[in-house]
Amino acid sequence: MSNNNIQQLVDRYISVSFSVNKKAESLVKDQISSDLTNDQYYTLRHIHLVGSCTSTELATAFEVKKSAITAIINRTWEKGLIQRTRDENDRRVVYLTLTDKGTELFLRTENRIHKLVESFITKFDEYEIKQFIETYEKLNQVLIVSKDYKLEE
Repeated sequence: MSNNNIQQLVDRYISVSFSVNKKAESLVKDQISSDLTNDQYYTLRHIHLVGSCTSTELATAFEVKKSAITAIINRTWEKGLIQRTRDENDRRVVYLTLTDKGTELFLRTENRIHKLVESFITKFDEYEIKQFIETYEKLNQVLIVSKDYKLEE
């Protein structure tokens, strides 16, 4: 592939990636309760999926500093959406789980987001959807492997 073709593809990728991410983030935010930010929703989602985790595990999963996670945890705890439980053997370790209120809010929000995404993917046939998801998953793996890649100037 020529350098010109690669440059055009890179430009197309950057444009569509920015547009899709911004629009999708906005549409998801519209489905999330006004009680939650996008980050809080994704935090509740992660805790729901794993059942219980620590703030360090959340920071690792979201690839952010622990201080950013602490702020999210504090706000969701103040809203009564998560509970903190200290490890009996090591009091420094705090496990996070969803409260009943947090689970209820998460499930209600997750249902709205599923309906939103369903309204998009049903515009494609099954083959296109599978191809897109497989390609997107492959891109995710490429990004995971190359996350520490630095360009030389």
